[in-house]
Amino acid sequence: MLEIAEMLPPNPSPLWTLVKQAGVTHAVGAMPKASRGNAPWSFDALARAKSAYNDFGFELSVLESRPTLTKAKLGLPGRDEEIETAIELIKNLGRLEIPVWCYEWMPVFNWLRTSTTAPARGGALATAYDHSIMSAGPLTEYGEVSEATLWDSLEYFLRAVLPVAEEAGVKLAMHPDDPPLSPIRGLGRIMRSISNFERLLELYPSPMNGIALCQGNFRLMTDDLPAAIRRLGSTGKVFFVHFRDVAGSVEKYVEVFHDEGPTDMLACMEAYREIGFEGVCRPDHVPTVVGDDNSQAGYSMYGRLFAIGYLKGLREAAYR
Repeated sequence: MLEIAEMLPPNPSPLWTLVKQAGVTHAVGAMPKASRGNAPWSFDALARAKSAYNDFGFELSVLESRPTLTKAKLGLPGRDEEIETAIELIKNLGRLEIPVWCYEWMPVFNWLRTSTTAPARGGALATAYDHSIMSAGPLTEYGEVSEATLWDSLEYFLRAVLPVAEEAGVKLAMHPDDPPLSPIRGLGRIMRSISNFERLLELYPSPMNGIALCQGNFRLMTDDLPAAIRRLGSTGKVFFVHFRDVAGSVEKYVEVFHDEGPTDMLACMEAYREIGFEGVCRPDHVPTVVGDDNSQAGYSMYGRLFAIGYLKGLREAAYR
């Protein structure tokens, strides 16, 4: 059965308590800060982080942060050193029995929004993206980077890390581009279509080469998200799920409460049941509600409780 998890920073906080009170027992974690001379991806740092989750009653099921991979993505000198750091991380995840690493292949920019104060239901604040604003921006210091460059660098990366992942028993779950548009300010982006994710799986066939199915991004790739879940899920390579929804088009959209978007969320949950998905699913990117803090837009504390409750209800309806 699909397990519900929540993204929790590596240091205990009131959020940990609220999530535990909501009945969640699985954590999606991040690398801790460097301390005592130990890099965030070192065994010692990750071991302490895992122990903190475990001591609080959480099972650390996914690591969803990464060391810098800019040179690796762009195929620049110094990429081998970055890839060696990723290899060290994967080995340590295996030693600590943390089964999934969620990574991405977005060069320079990670997830992008042009607003963190878009008006949402009842006066809540949502994140939004408008490509007409972003496209007016300048090129980055790296100039124009082609999609072909990114495909070549991704294949180089996978050939280096997947044999290590196979030996370590760690699944690599590729997160889609957010937004799934290319190019953005001269930078190509390749994880932006269902067919490109199928190409990813073919690039290096491995039981450890798979997908982080972030519904908000995949919803912008297709009008039938449940069908896309079944299509990609038939490969057995959906390793991790982000449960969220957006309203609008890929060039202009707003993130919405989990129960108000255009997607049939129950049909999505039923699709995960049909494909036999047994990994973790976390609610992602919630609007900021009254009394909450918008300093980390998309990850406010109280908005998550509504998302968790809604997700638990959907799971009960789909799996009963």
